[in-house]
Amino acid sequence: MQHEQVETAARAVAEAIESEARLQEESLMMIASENVASPAVREAQGSILTNRNALGYPDSRLYPGSENIDDVESLAIAYAEELWGAEHVNVQPHSGSLANLAVYLAALDPGDTILTLHPRDGGHITHGADLHVSGDLYETAHYELDPASGRLDYDAIARRADDVDPDMIVSGYSSYPRTIDWERFQEIAETVDAYHLADIAHVSGLIATGAFPSPVGVAEFCTGSTYKTIKTGRGGIIMCDEEYAEAVDEALFPGLQGGAAMPNIAGKAAGFAEALDDDFDEYVDRTIGDARALADALSDRGIDVVTDGTDTHIVLVDLRDSHGDLPGSEAETALEAAGIIANKASVPGDPRYPSDASGVRFGTTSLAARGFDETAMNAVADLIVRALDGAGDEQALEELSAEVKRLCA
Repeated sequence: MQHEQVETAARAVAEAIESEARLQEESLMMIASENVASPAVREAQGSILTNRNALGYPDSRLYPGSENIDDVESLAIAYAEELWGAEHVNVQPHSGSLANLAVYLAALDPGDTILTLHPRDGGHITHGADLHVSGDLYETAHYELDPASGRLDYDAIARRADDVDPDMIVSGYSSYPRTIDWERFQEIAETVDAYHLADIAHVSGLIATGAFPSPVGVAEFCTGSTYKTIKTGRGGIIMCDEEYAEAVDEALFPGLQGGAAMPNIAGKAAGFAEALDDDFDEYVDRTIGDARALADALSDRGIDVVTDGTDTHIVLVDLRDSHGDLPGSEAETALEAAGIIANKASVPGDPRYPSDASGVRFGTTSLAARGFDETAMNAVADLIVRALDGAGDEQALEELSAEVKRLCA
């Protein structure tokens, strides 16, 4: 590539990043699986560590000159152990998806059965869905939410486990807004002689402060991504009982991944250290408070909030009663046009295909990180409802977008 072409490409990338910065600054970013990383996390993730190919684990690398990257990874592990009280921590997964797959490979044989929540009800694609490699490697059976309450029915799950006789039961979800009884899941798993994997991708930050119950030390395996409520560098994490440590580590490397993404691990270390500070407790409290205030405000405006509230950062709404002809896919488009970034989501008993869905999932992680408090949620709820009401009206949505920018400012 000629020098002039390189400059043009660099400029194009820089312009795209600048545009993204404006989008995030001027929009209500309400994707529940996103957050706002601190300057320290962003600096670590953009660091000179990207030059290194860190094959192996601390004190056992394949390449020499690794003492500094060993220090970084060891810090990330130590901070994670302090946050969650885990016996063993692996911070190398490139994503929560790969963390899940590593646990499957460590604990299961191909053809074994996984019992998971149905994707329509909030189960994750990596929990044995047909579209994911886990669905090819393992047999998958599902339990479901109670269609009337939208909540987990533990007695029904126990009966389902007894019928299926799974080798692993997966708890932890993508859009479930309520507290999870990890001990009951463990009891069910032990009754059928199955492993228990708790996927805490969405609630890891809430667990770290004690605002949400912890499955660490309850389930044999806990996995998660590290950029949602925990607010650190992008990637995944695995926590497990010490007896499974070697199997998990070998399943991840060399079983699944090559070199560790050291800039991301540095971002995890920086973010985990921040999460040990009292300010992070206040952030988590604000995140949950914002979500509860948003749920109340939407409900007051006639929107059906699944489970009638939330215990987390997630507010899941069912549009069938208030906007019956508006699928979640069109609601998502209308909200985006108004400067509100949230995603369509299936709801319990959803008659629509997931590509359309009947609901929308809102998250308060990014808004709380930007300083939005509970009193601001009334204004946010008002803008959401007006955007849904104005779906298809380009002028109305454009005017709403200007209001969103003013609120963000």
